[in-house]
This record gives sequence, C-alpha cells and structure tokens, in this order.
Amino acid sequence: MKELQAMSEVELLQTHSAVITELFRRKVIKTRNPPIGDYTEWLVCSRLGLQDQRNSQAAYDATDNQGIKFQIKGRRSTANSVQFGAIRNLEQHGFDYVIAVIFDNNYAVRLAVKISYDAVRTLARFQAHTNSHILRLTNKVVEQQGVEDIGRRLV
Repeated sequence: MKELQAMSEVELLQTHSAVITELFRRKVIKTRNPPIGDYTEWLVCSRLGLQDQRNSQAAYDATDNQGIKFQIKGRRSTANSVQFGAIRNLEQHGFDYVIAVIFDNNYAVRLAVKISYDAVRTLARFQAHTNSHILRLTNKVVEQQGVEDIGRRLV
C-alpha cells in the first residue's frame, strides 16, 4: 500500500471505504457508519465476555451471563474531558452499568470505566433540548463511588 502522505484524497477515501468494508465482513462493526461505536461494543464484548445485543435493545447494548445489562459508549479524543452520546430515558433504569471508553487518535484505549446506574444518575446531567442525560468523563470520574477503572481488561 502507498504511504498515506503520498495518496490523493480520493485514494485515501477509497482506502477508508475498503477498511470499513473489511471490518464489516469480519463482524467487528455492525454498520458502515463511522466505526467507533461498533468497534467499542465489539471490543468490550469480546474482552469482557458479554453478549452483544446487535441493535435490538434501546436501553442497553450487551448483557452478561447473569442478565446484567450494559450500555456501551466510546469516543476518540485527546481532550481531558470527553462528552459521550446521549443517554435516553435514564429514569426508566434500562441498564445496570455504562461502560465508557476513551480512545486516543490511534484507537488505543486511554481510559475505560464501568459506571453503576446509580453513579450515572449522579454524574450525568439532564439536557432539556435533547431530552437526554449527558455523561462527561474526566480523569476524576474514576475516583467516584460506583466507578471502576477497567482499562487494563480491554487491552
């Protein structure tokens, strides 16, 4: 393969398309959308032995063999604070834990935490215009009660 810097913009986009197609074929990602969400779910499920729900559940993405429900969030970022996607209907208690993973620009796990439902209720902030709760992950969140650092388990 050509060095990336020597490729034209069209060649870079074609390479990106080929990579996404191959990841989809290998079932690492479930859609041809930007891969971070699907990749995070695949990584967490494969490393922690969870069963992926394959887009069939609104409130959670995976379960364990005891029926514990996990909502999985992933973001690529180099910032010290990362805002994850919306958590809808938090008050309905549709999950038991959120697993939130921050990747660096090269998809290496920078921080990964398992956050209990009660801790999510404390840490997430309601946002009226999206009618959802927003979870911001900072390095200090790891120190909160109900939050477990699981980064080493995902490597």
